[in-house]
Amino acid sequence: MTIQQVDLTNCDRELIHIPGKVQSHGFLVAIDGSYVINYVSENLSEYLPIAARDLLGKPVAELEALIQVEEIGFITQMIQLGKHAKSFETINPYHVDIHEEGYNLIISQSGPNFLLEFEPVSTDTEVDIQKTIGRSVTEMLTGRQLKHLLENAAEQIKTLIGYDRIMIYKFLDDGHGEVIAEVKEDHLEPFLGLHYPATDIPQQARELYKINLTRIITDVNKEDSRIITLADDGEAKPLDLTHSALRAVSPIHIQYLKNMGVASSFSISLLYRDQLWGLIACHSYSPRFINFKAREASKLIGQIISSALEYKQDEENTAKSNEYKTALEVLASTLNKGGNIADAITKGVITVQNVTDATGVVVFYEDQLLKLGSTPGDDELKALADWLKQNMADKLYHTHQLPEVYQPARAYSAVASGLLAISLSKEMGEMIVWFKPEQITTINWAGDPNKPAELNANGSLSLSPRRSFDVWSQTVKHTSERWTREEITSALKLREDVVFAINRQANEIRTLNEKLKQAYEELDTFSFTVSHDLRTPLSTIKNYSELLLESNTSLDDDARRILNKIIGGADKLNFLIKEVLNYSRVGRAELHSMDIDMKQLLNELKGDLSIAFKLPDLEFKIGDTPTINGDRTMITQVFLNLLNNAIKYSARSNPPTVSVEGREYNNEVIYIIKDNGVGIDVNYFNRIFDLFKRMDNVRDYEGTGVGLAIVKRIIEKHNARIWVESELGVGTIFYIAFRKTDNGRS
Repeated sequence: MTIQQVDLTNCDRELIHIPGKVQSHGFLVAIDGSYVINYVSENLSEYLPIAARDLLGKPVAELEALIQVEEIGFITQMIQLGKHAKSFETINPYHVDIHEEGYNLIISQSGPNFLLEFEPVSTDTEVDIQKTIGRSVTEMLTGRQLKHLLENAAEQIKTLIGYDRIMIYKFLDDGHGEVIAEVKEDHLEPFLGLHYPATDIPQQARELYKINLTRIITDVNKEDSRIITLADDGEAKPLDLTHSALRAVSPIHIQYLKNMGVASSFSISLLYRDQLWGLIACHSYSPRFINFKAREASKLIGQIISSALEYKQDEENTAKSNEYKTALEVLASTLNKGGNIADAITKGVITVQNVTDATGVVVFYEDQLLKLGSTPGDDELKALADWLKQNMADKLYHTHQLPEVYQPARAYSAVASGLLAISLSKEMGEMIVWFKPEQITTINWAGDPNKPAELNANGSLSLSPRRSFDVWSQTVKHTSERWTREEITSALKLREDVVFAINRQANEIRTLNEKLKQAYEELDTFSFTVSHDLRTPLSTIKNYSELLLESNTSLDDDARRILNKIIGGADKLNFLIKEVLNYSRVGRAELHSMDIDMKQLLNELKGDLSIAFKLPDLEFKIGDTPTINGDRTMITQVFLNLLNNAIKYSARSNPPTVSVEGREYNNEVIYIIKDNGVGIDVNYFNRIFDLFKRMDNVRDYEGTGVGLAIVKRIIEKHNARIWVESELGVGTIFYIAFRKTDNGRS
């Protein structure tokens, strides 16, 4: 035998709008567009002197004759009025007498058919709701806060309709509900604060609650009456009872109420922005019927409460939203002033944390990790950022159960169970992330919410609502307060402001780059002009001076000394012009990176410099030479300048000693150039790389003050670092740190 697997989620597929039955406290007749009766409830014969089936296929006039109304055709007239008005609300109910008993005729449309439902006028309500509704509504609306409004509503509705228990039942985000207000008879156990699983009121039932704002079940122990019809092409089409007042209830729900000990119920829908916010659920522990007018008055109460609910909820939301708006305005004003974006949103009195109710926030921007409030640690945040980059499909991501979707967050759930993230730049991994702490709560369920269908004695499974409603507690961990719509809106608005500021700065940088490009072009023109205009007269001065020395034998020693100084000065000035041109070109030159064999490069430089300086006692040592990656021409210029200076400024030492070696450290290759020369005064350390800056102790050494400035520009162009250690009279050490590339080289 195959056992069908079922549980209470099957309720979501139950066709409750076409149950094929009506509650038996009234009877139903349905007519088509030709005013012919094509559906009736079998219990019609309990109210009229005719077998229900005998009315099928008959004109509605025969029904009017049985009711013994004076005006034949009144039903047709009422339907025509309703069709013209596109609603039957102003017509319902119509009073008729059957066997000297008053009945309300309620008309509604069901596709091509019109439903005629007859209910008793008599009611179990002791209060005339229509007369007292004004005072009751006034009492309800005295509560200034939403909580007080709902508590007052429960009190007033119990007074009006007299049910044993009145509950305000709110639907939560995941579909389950909570009793948030309750008024009851003293002997009943309280349901206030209890939670009910979403399966108790399935989705299609909630949709009907949005259409039918009231719903009555008069007696759960009374048998429903079947609807019968003439066969259409051999098959009977079920009658849609979506708008029916008498519509029978799902047998699962009837059993549910029986298990609770409830004999009859009445509900009033509460809507917020046209969505089902909750229900006013009324329970009676004995059969109870309230008539159409009482239900309509109750519906009006529900509509008034819904309007007040919407107003008060919006009022509370607006107050919170205004707080966020004020913070956003301050941040937007700060961002508009320009400057550092990260500082603008993290270092003022109002910060990025103030745009939500988060207890902590972190900003990932331009390789910075800026934290405010209570957040996870740096390593945890970096790992979380990597996860977000992979899982943020859009510009925003939020969850109130981060540890459930990202397991490592369990380690810091106390500070970050809730997460709200906005992406500033997905490519660069820039984002802002807010956190909310864990709120460990205990949910008290009305019975075990996970109980499946029950196994019958014959081995089959059947849908059976839980029998026990004893409190069943569940501890909820790894969960924070939910992010509100106002917080999410606020975060998105901040994102717009920050991205706008980033784009504005990018445009400013683009404009500056254009100006810089133009300035470079002008500098090129200027440099070549200066080169041409200065070198030509310099060459003339030098050539004429040399000619005088060679051709004029009558010159005395002083004159010859002066002419030699003129020639030397011209050579120095010509060399200085060449150095300045080299400096100006470094910034614009394109890098042609390659792996550089440093052993070969340094040996070549050693040979060239040894010949140039001709120092017989020079000790020039080359140690380890790990490969680096860079532009060979520029790197050659760097080491040539540094080694040239090392030899030049140690030439007067005994003996002059120069060494160069490379070391690999973490993710860098560091080269060290060391000499035992004159050294550098510590007061010059911050200026040695400036253009034309020379130390006082090297005035009698040849130099222009340009070489180290060129070195600095080349190093920066390679995203490398350079620094110096030195002591006067002892020597100098230069360090150059190159980053390793993916292949392990710098």
